[in-house]
Amino acid sequence: MVRIFAKNLSKKNVMSSDGSALGVLYNIVMNIHSGELINLVVKPDLSVDKSLYQVEGAYMLIPFGAVRAVKDFIVVDKNEAMMG
Repeated sequence: MVRIFAKNLSKKNVMSSDGSALGVLYNIVMNIHSGELINLVVKPDLSVDKSLYQVEGAYMLIPFGAVRAVKDFIVVDKNEAMMG
């Protein structure tokens, strides 16, 4: 697995697998005991329907398991990122 440093992810755009913008990465939630990455904390784009996603305050929580690629953008599987 390729190593990616957290500082390189800061303020990176988050896109869904269908090419729509979700927002900008604000933070990452991690289990401090296991080191497992739990959620991406995303400042949503104004065009995003936040009701489709898990929301905490002004931010959306995207399960880390939905991440498909990290390059110029963070790409997440739209179906896995959405709630239920």
